[in-house]
Amino acid sequence: MKFKSIRGTKDVLPGEVEDWQYVEKTIRHVMSIFNYREIRTPVFEQTGLFARSIGELTDIVSKEMYTFKDRSDESLTLRPEGTASALRAYIQHNVGEQSPLTKLYYMGPMFRQERPQAGRLRQFHQFGVEAIGSSSPQLDVEMMLIALRIYRELGIQEFTLKVNSVGCERCRPPYKRLLIGALRGVRHQLSPESQARVDQNPLRVIDSKDENDQALIRDVPLMKDHLCPECNIHFGEVQTLLHGTGTPFVVDGRLVRGLDYYTKTAFEITSSALGSQDALAGGGRYDLLVEELGGKPTPGVGFAAGIERLLMVLGKVGTPRRVDFRPVLFIVTIDDEARRWAFAKTHELRLKGVRVEIDYLGRSVKAQMREANRQEALYTVVIGETELLSRSGRLKNMQTGGETAVNLDEIESAIQS
Repeated sequence: MKFKSIRGTKDVLPGEVEDWQYVEKTIRHVMSIFNYREIRTPVFEQTGLFARSIGELTDIVSKEMYTFKDRSDESLTLRPEGTASALRAYIQHNVGEQSPLTKLYYMGPMFRQERPQAGRLRQFHQFGVEAIGSSSPQLDVEMMLIALRIYRELGIQEFTLKVNSVGCERCRPPYKRLLIGALRGVRHQLSPESQARVDQNPLRVIDSKDENDQALIRDVPLMKDHLCPECNIHFGEVQTLLHGTGTPFVVDGRLVRGLDYYTKTAFEITSSALGSQDALAGGGRYDLLVEELGGKPTPGVGFAAGIERLLMVLGKVGTPRRVDFRPVLFIVTIDDEARRWAFAKTHELRLKGVRVEIDYLGRSVKAQMREANRQEALYTVVIGETELLSRSGRLKNMQTGGETAVNLDEIESAIQS
């Protein structure tokens, strides 16, 4: 039987994985600049964790989660997003007792049973950031600056930062009643999905991707125009801070995000290079979530971003610089004695951190040179009986084709000069 990867999953092969490694390296570099530390959580959790944090009525919980029973008949779910797991770990290990402000980031696979399409796989990868312990709007903006810094470091210049406020537990309920009243007038004309949301999750109607829905709800009231004084001040300060850092943004009153746990600030970064599914990153504030998951009342803010989508954009704006895996030196051998010498020399140079490769298949000199060229080796040296006796050889620069004499005992300094 010939096995294939599961629909909605993808192998990342050599030649592609170097792009992933470069992106991951860039993310880690930016996180260190902003003083965020990595957390790694299990890929599956108790189902209730996600149902409670994301929201029972969201598409993720109601339609997309990979949920199963283990042998103890406990319901487990492959993580569909990273915030709930990070906060579960924060609460479980009393991380807040160690520091009043906890700054975390993560990278890893997530799982949602969606219809596979460009940039949306059933096993996909995200990086995300969480700052737990402060209600300062400065941290809201810091989240946006981190994401934008990563994209700029990778060479992406064309994107749009959208911001909104989705209110809090005080101003959102009266706004919801107002919104439901406005939606009921056009309810029968909305898409079936939006009709189902009118009473249970009306804010998601505003976020509908259906063009007819958007035309029908063009004039419904928006949350940003019905904020309580506290939320209004907070949102105003977010905008002031963005202006102060010279960061372009647009206020989008229809931006509500797809998760129930957001309060106050919500933001999204989009790229025109992605087409209709244009979101690169999204996040916001979740001041009630830690308490909802059993912790002490603790404010927080964060964002998550898809790595596959990021790589799609990089592919359209130019291939990213890759982690360099090219051999610095490929030692081409003629006979058995030369192969033994080359093996020992390769080990010696690798101990010093030099990328060296040799032939393990007993190929001809011509075939070895082709292999060195395929691997994009920077230098080659051909070793045989004559070279071993004279302790010298000809070092070839594979980019220029030029050759120079080299002492075999000084080959390291020759290839690094």
